[in-house]
Amino acid sequence: MSNRPIGDHALLSDCRSAALVTSDGSVDWLCLPRFDSPAIFARLLDEDAGHWSICPTGPLDTSRRYLKDTLVLETVFRTPGGTAVLRDALALGRRERGHALGTASPGTLLRQITCTEGRVDIEVAYAPRPEFGLVHPLLSAVRGGLAAYGGAHVLLLSSPVDLRASGSTAHGRIPLSAGHRLGFALHVVPAWERQSVGWRPGRIRHRMADTVEGWRSWSKLHRGYVGPWQDEVGHSGRVLRALTFAPTGAIVAAATTSLPEKAGGMRNWDYRYTWVRDASFTLQALATAACEKEKNRFFDFLARAAATQLDRGVDLQIMYGIGGERDLSERLLPHLTGWRNSGPVRIGNDAWRQRQLDVYGELLDAAHECLPPGERLDPPTSAFLVQAADTAARRWTEPDQGIWERRGPSRHFLHSKLMCWVALDRAISMASALQAHERVPHWRHERDNVRQAIEERGWSPRTGAFTQAFDSDELDASALMLPIVGFLPPQDPRVQSTVLAIATQLTDRNGLVRRYLGDEIDEAEGAFLLCTFWFAHALALTGHVVRARQVFQAALAHANDVGLLAEEADPATGEALGNYPQAFSHIGLINAARAIRDAGQQHPPQGAE
Repeated sequence: MSNRPIGDHALLSDCRSAALVTSDGSVDWLCLPRFDSPAIFARLLDEDAGHWSICPTGPLDTSRRYLKDTLVLETVFRTPGGTAVLRDALALGRRERGHALGTASPGTLLRQITCTEGRVDIEVAYAPRPEFGLVHPLLSAVRGGLAAYGGAHVLLLSSPVDLRASGSTAHGRIPLSAGHRLGFALHVVPAWERQSVGWRPGRIRHRMADTVEGWRSWSKLHRGYVGPWQDEVGHSGRVLRALTFAPTGAIVAAATTSLPEKAGGMRNWDYRYTWVRDASFTLQALATAACEKEKNRFFDFLARAAATQLDRGVDLQIMYGIGGERDLSERLLPHLTGWRNSGPVRIGNDAWRQRQLDVYGELLDAAHECLPPGERLDPPTSAFLVQAADTAARRWTEPDQGIWERRGPSRHFLHSKLMCWVALDRAISMASALQAHERVPHWRHERDNVRQAIEERGWSPRTGAFTQAFDSDELDASALMLPIVGFLPPQDPRVQSTVLAIATQLTDRNGLVRRYLGDEIDEAEGAFLLCTFWFAHALALTGHVVRARQVFQAALAHANDVGLLAEEADPATGEALGNYPQAFSHIGLINAARAIRDAGQQHPPQGAE
């Protein structure tokens, strides 16, 4: 069983794949060459599923940070005898700069340990376990390091010192004195390729420097946001870039699979894919973080991935693989115990089969976000978006699984209806660009019908709020989207009442917001950080700027020591829960920060509210 807190991990990325490193220098998660590849190290999900640790022996104090404007991790170990500094990174391409970040990444994990003071004994433990721990490879000494044979790939570990191999694990204990440095590199090659370990210390040093400079050059180009929490917005922009698959522009929802929404629970899903649901929020966040090229590439990816589906009369898929794959069929990995025995461990995600009618609104809102004023879209994209609007107009009356992908009976979820309204509203606004003026009367008629249905059946006089589903009294944080997407003005009394109801009934004592009140499956589910940022966003829109800042700070307080946010926070302990780091949480942070800044400029706070 893995018991390490989720928030103890730091993220490494080469904009193709991801690794997670603990505060004591252990790589407990690594997927190469893609985010969705089988894990080489998966101790995150099972103690025996592989890791690679570099750490001084004996008692020590640790601290860590990302080097300024990068995702290169620096961990400082202080021991009674001396101090050592460990730098970790997934290598970027040689002299890779700016917008090209990740396009030529070699798929290599770099690790450098330097003694900066005194003398330190370093312990190295290398236990590769490809295919989520199924493969226990044969370790063999080669020139300059070790090769691990077994499965579809060979793992090549470049090491400046000899490591003792015992079975499928290698160990080494190396004394370091002040000024001495060791550099390691791990990369993967197909099993049929014959290649010796070839990364010498100088090459590792130069590639580490290239990676630092690559991240800094990217950050320099993406400093468009000026306002409160400027550093946090910039860092969240880097996290979104880190979760981007550079070859296609797809952004994964998180770097991991099967981290649970509550310890011991069964809501353990694979998040290493791209959701259409996230699209419009993602694009707004990318725009705030000055990521215009990333924004356009992400929309282009979605349009390409979804192309032709509506031609065949099928539902628009809610999610895609990072290369545009559509079949994401789910299977279990019963040999893994899961984080804190939270099984089952899953790869793939059967939610791709669900009907979620909100995707039409998110897709058209994303197109609206990307479209320059007065510009026309190309004919294939226009035809596809017109089909999406027509589908929303035709199907908005049907039930679905909703934004939270509940695996039960379909319902008439308010958020799904709202996003169908968004689809039609944005299509009307873009009619010229879509060359679809003749469709506007029909779209306007159906948009009015959706509005009437939401106002009549989505509002609960008993609850005093817009609710989770039609003709229901259950609250749902997704109702906060009503003012955010422009369905109703923030000053509307029903919006104000809904925000108040969520404040009193879905907000815990720590100021965090739950998605909805639990049922027998998820009654102990954690508070959702995204929903908390939505709450701060809605408070800002409704003029409660001081309260919005307080809520924002409550959510931000659940970032870990290197500024990463999970999906949820445990309501009792505040501990991170869910897949990690969560793109949606960082997206919510960026968008809420912008909303609070803008509201503060319009309504400067006048003391407590």
